[in-house]
Amino acid sequence: MEVEEMLEAEPCSCPPELECSIEKALDVLGGKWTFLIIRNLFDGVRRFGELRKSLPGISPKTLSVRLKELEERDVVKRTAYPTVPPTVEYTLTEKGNSLRPIIKAMKLWGAKWG
Repeated sequence: MEVEEMLEAEPCSCPPELECSIEKALDVLGGKWTFLIIRNLFDGVRRFGELRKSLPGISPKTLSVRLKELEERDVVKRTAYPTVPPTVEYTLTEKGNSLRPIIKAMKLWGAKWG
């Protein structure tokens, strides 16, 4: 079964030979902070401090853990530069950028129903 056919089929059923794709997506995206980090990276390259300032209430440890998880899942690319102090930049990968329509749809849904 092609992905397009699955999308047109019953939205909550998964073929027995496949893991539930919704569960896979939620495994990658996790919770609140993950979505907000990705959303902020849609604007382009960001440093750790910029991300932290743009996410009031997030602790440095939580931000660090979420960025590492996103990097391990190939959603975010981390680039470190040999400067003093070290400069680290984060950007979305192709996989991360592919989340744009999903997050936009969630934003529109939240504006209407949230």
